[in-house]
Amino acid sequence: MYKTAMLGCGGRARAHASAYRFVKGGKLAAICDMNEELLTSFGDDFGISSRYKDLDEMLEKEKPDVLHIVTAPVLRGTSERIRYPLMKQASDAGVPAAIVEKPIAVESEDWKQIAELAEETKTKFVVNTQLNFHPQNLELKRDVAEGRIGEIKFIDASARSTPVDQAPHVLQLVSSYIDNSRPVRVLGQISGAEQLDSAQPSPMHAAGHALYDNGLHVSLAFGTGMGTLASDSESTVAHKRVFVVGTKGFVHWRFSSWERATPEGGYEGGPLNYGEQDIAAQGNLTEAVFDWLDDEKNEHPTHLKQSLAEFNLLLGIYYSGITNEIIDLPFEPPDGLMDILREAL
Repeated sequence: MYKTAMLGCGGRARAHASAYRFVKGGKLAAICDMNEELLTSFGDDFGISSRYKDLDEMLEKEKPDVLHIVTAPVLRGTSERIRYPLMKQASDAGVPAAIVEKPIAVESEDWKQIAELAEETKTKFVVNTQLNFHPQNLELKRDVAEGRIGEIKFIDASARSTPVDQAPHVLQLVSSYIDNSRPVRVLGQISGAEQLDSAQPSPMHAAGHALYDNGLHVSLAFGTGMGTLASDSESTVAHKRVFVVGTKGFVHWRFSSWERATPEGGYEGGPLNYGEQDIAAQGNLTEAVFDWLDDEKNEHPTHLKQSLAEFNLLLGIYYSGITNEIIDLPFEPPDGLMDILREAL
C-alpha cells in the first residue's frame, strides 16, 4: 500500500481525492495548502488529519511515495511561475513519484527548465492528462491495438478551449492511440491575442498539421472558435475529441459520446457521462503510477518526457504560426516567445 500526499486543496484536488474510491494500491494520507480555509475544509471532507501549510515540512515528516501537485501553473494572485520550483522541490526531497496537473508548462522558459529537470531527476513525474484512462477510451484503444480498424492512416483531433488549456489533454490522447510515437514536424497557424496576458498565456486559437515519427499525419485544432457537434454543450471545455481513421474502419471519442465502425461490428455508438468516466480515469491514472513504482518496465503513458514532447509540439505550432515555416521537432523554443506572440498578434 503506497502512501500519497496532496499539494493543493482546491477544486481540482477534490477530483484527485474523490478518485481514491477506485484506487486499491495507495492511500491519501496528508495534505498541504497555504490557504487555511481550503486546508481545513478539504481535510474534514476527506477525513485527513495530517495537514500542512509548508511543503518541505510535509515531505520531511510524511515521506510520501507519491505526491499529487495539484496547483495552477502560477502562484495565486501573482504572475510567478511555480510548476518548476515545486517539481524541483519534490525531486530534491527524493519523492519517488509525483502526479503534476496540466499544463506541464505555459511558455518556453519554464518548458526548458522542466526539460532540464527531466534529464537529471530520479522522481517519476507524470502529468495528469487523464483522458488516456477513460474507460471508453481504453476500450476504443484496444480496438485499434487489436487491428479492428486496420492500419491507422490519419488522426483528427480538436478542443474548443484555448490551446494551453486543453491541447495537453488532446495531444496526449493522440499519443495514446499510437504507442506514444513522437512528433517530428509541424506546420501551424495561430490567431487571437486576448489571453496572452492571462495566468496561462496562450493564443486564442491554434491549428496544425503534424507528422509523427511513425509516418502518421495528424490534424490538430484548438480554440474557442471551434465549431460544435450536435451532442456538445456550449462549454469551452466540453469539446474534446479524437478521430482515428484506419483502412477498415474508425473510432471516434468525444466529450459526451463515442462511435466506431469495424468490419465485425458495423457502426456502433452512444452517449457518455463525462463525469463518471473522468473520476474512474483519475483512479486509473493513479494506479498506473503505483504500477510504475512496482516495476520499471511499466512506464506510465503520461510520463514527463512524453508530456514535454507533446508540449514542445504545441510550442512548435506557435512558432510556425509566427515564422510561417515548417518546424522540425523537437526544437529549442526561443526565450520570450510570449512577447513575440504579443507583437505578432
